Amino acid sequence: MADVPDIRIGTAEREQALDLLSEHFAAGRLTVTEFDERSGIVSAATTRSELVPVFADLPGNYQAPGTAPLSMVTPPDAPAERGFNPDRSGRVMAVVPILAVILFFVTGTWLWFLAIPLAGALLFGTDRERKAKRRRERDSD
Repeated sequence: MADVPDIRIGTAEREQALDLLSEHFAAGRLTVTEFDERSGIVSAATTRSELVPVFADLPGNYQAPGTAPLSMVTPPDAPAERGFNPDRSGRVMAVVPILAVILFFVTGTWLWFLAIPLAGALLFGTDRERKAKRRRERDSD
């Protein structure tokens, strides 16, 4: 029943098709006018067969929703675990003391300076966590 093209679709399938269309637009494969026209067609679609022509001239093998996952490309080796990101953590940590000084002058209380070591502990973890992570990395090699 999943391969019947005239089966009715719901909001979830239309949203998936719009997301895929947005990926093509972001990649520069569609102009603004084309994206608007195709978005209108997808939004008005009531069956799977109405969605297929929208993607006919775009790369990637479009499958009707429910028959295969909707994605242009599969992500190459997506990391299994989100780890420590030094760039983001470092940037946030750089802003915290400045923010603490501003809040000190605005509110008149020194308690904002306690946010500096607290942010460091939250962003970078404790020494025990870092040692355990290094130990796991060493053991896995």
